[in-house]
Amino acid sequence: MVVSIGLIVADHRYHHLGIVRSVLKVMTYPLQFAAHAPVAVGRWVGELWSNRGELQQQNLALDRENLTLKSRLQQLEALEAENMRLRDLLGSSLKIGERVLIAELQAVDLDPYRQRVVINKGSSSGVFVGQPVLDANAVMGQVVEVGPWTATVILITDATHSLPVQVNRNGLRSIAEGTGLANRLELAHLPYDADIREGDLLVTSGLGGVFPRGYPVGRVSAVKIESGKPFATAVITPAARLDRIREMLLVWTLSPEGLKDRRDPSAQAKAAP
Repeated sequence: MVVSIGLIVADHRYHHLGIVRSVLKVMTYPLQFAAHAPVAVGRWVGELWSNRGELQQQNLALDRENLTLKSRLQQLEALEAENMRLRDLLGSSLKIGERVLIAELQAVDLDPYRQRVVINKGSSSGVFVGQPVLDANAVMGQVVEVGPWTATVILITDATHSLPVQVNRNGLRSIAEGTGLANRLELAHLPYDADIREGDLLVTSGLGGVFPRGYPVGRVSAVKIESGKPFATAVITPAARLDRIREMLLVWTLSPEGLKDRRDPSAQAKAAP
């Protein structure tokens, strides 16, 4: 027990075991790959047995969806061009074309008190600790551990995670805290007169420099005011499909060095090692 406690303290304070952890990740990667192989083989066999009619229907649906998305993309490109012209008039700059990388879910932490997943991209792909992770709808979480070929992502609903947000309607800033449940966040310590209501959209505020500003987080599903307590609590339903998504986006809004310089520990994820 003394040796174990000593190793935990040494790793937490001085990070002397990082190399050992990387070596262990390299050694266990074949086991992770072997555990994932039956799922991949089963999916491949299932696709082979799909009948021709189902494939034709899927192709038709995908063609229609592709046409719709192209139409929306044209509108977004026009809005982006308009925003750039307005920002130029105001003398500000707009960073566009953020670098992204698609990663696939490889494993899920089975601990009911932890909301973490393992993805199939690591330091060999440029992934770094603190990197924001999104899905097609909203923010999912951020990278907390990186190996050569895999990385661990803490989801925004983890009980140890906090995320700076603001109400899209009026700009009210707060901190969204994870509850350990895949479909619930909370805004605690809200004044009773705070202008927040059911249905409000929450977006990232950009404070702390980890998560880019303006990405959706979730919507207010309830505002609880309990007698005898000095603050109100807002319950948030995440917009990301945290319990169903298989693919996610790793975003490069900052370099690892820039992230380290701008990180604000009081407003970012409180992830245990």
